[in-house]
Amino acid sequence: MKRGIKMALITVALTCAGISFQGLAAQPAAKALATQNASEAKPAAHAKAVDAAKASDDEGTRVNVNTASAEELAQAMNGVGLKKAQAIVSYREEYGPFKSLDDLQQVPGMGSSLVERNLTHLTL
Repeated sequence: MKRGIKMALITVALTCAGISFQGLAAQPAAKALATQNASEAKPAAHAKAVDAAKASDDEGTRVNVNTASAEELAQAMNGVGLKKAQAIVSYREEYGPFKSLDDLQQVPGMGSSLVERNLTHLTL
């Protein structure tokens, strides 16, 4: 009799544990489904606006290093904040316009890798 009760209690405990684990495993799937439904619910106009913004970022972000302000340079260049952009403008004002984009390496704080990373965003 005692053995039967122990087996029944063990069975009930394992069953309850299995149910609780299944509930835990189902929660991330439910969250993923909710996230997917929310992303599908976005209006088509919003999706088109985001695509248009990405296209304009890819095409229209070329900035002239000889005429742009520090704010424009900081916004257009990757890895360049306002301080480095101001250094570019100061160097340009002191030594004249840049003759090539490689001349940016002469600006303090501008290394070759930073210049190479931003070649697609800059023009003379």
